[in-house]
Amino acid sequence: MPSGTRYYVVGDIHGRMDLFAAMIGEIEADDASRRPADTTVVLLGDLVDRGPDSAAVLRRAREWTQVRKVRILAGNHEEMFLASFEDIDVLRHFFKHGGRETVMSFGLSAEAFSEMSIEEHFGQLPQLVSLEDRDFMASFEEMIIAGDYVFVHAGIDPSVPLNQQSRLDLLWIREKFLRHEGPLPKVVIHGHTIFNEVVDCGNRIGIDTGAFRTGVLTALVLEADERRLIQAIEEDGVIRVENREYDA
Repeated sequence: MPSGTRYYVVGDIHGRMDLFAAMIGEIEADDASRRPADTTVVLLGDLVDRGPDSAAVLRRAREWTQVRKVRILAGNHEEMFLASFEDIDVLRHFFKHGGRETVMSFGLSAEAFSEMSIEEHFGQLPQLVSLEDRDFMASFEEMIIAGDYVFVHAGIDPSVPLNQQSRLDLLWIREKFLRHEGPLPKVVIHGHTIFNEVVDCGNRIGIDTGAFRTGVLTALVLEADERRLIQAIEEDGVIRVENREYDA
């Protein structure tokens, strides 16, 4: 990383406001305890879906951008969510991949959700989710480059230069990227694909530890040539935070 900079890169949150709140607290405390730096927080996308509090996560992320340099990448779940306002077939697909929990987090009860037809959901969605929230998600970036790293949600097409990557690949790619063993233009830090532990393949580092399913939200801290890990971990309803050195 460039001298004098510090990056906190947070994996897929997926509606886990409890873990996100713990992570924010630890990042703020960690940054305050270290030498002054030009600090940036990067959220790797998929703030919404599957977990119970997507609306709260979006609200808190937006608040954080007002007091901290926070840059947010678009994930495939934000893309599905936004497309659901325009296409009822996408909405139907969205509901099968965590969208039900997302919509309910905006104030719709489980009973009301179940009683509504897909047509009724499609009609009500613009009233349920504010234009402010939709504009916020639409503002998310596709790629961030810093030092020897590139941050993306899903990955990159290894056969294409960084400046020619498609949005489709940046938000959705999986096997072609994950199976690539050769060098890449920069070390790719990504989410999208869940791993039980942080996966470091040399050319890429995957930090989606499945917060909505495992109760573990991971952040990778990058400064100069050093790496550290921060994890917010929920077990039996209790959340603890671990801040430790990085083991590749």
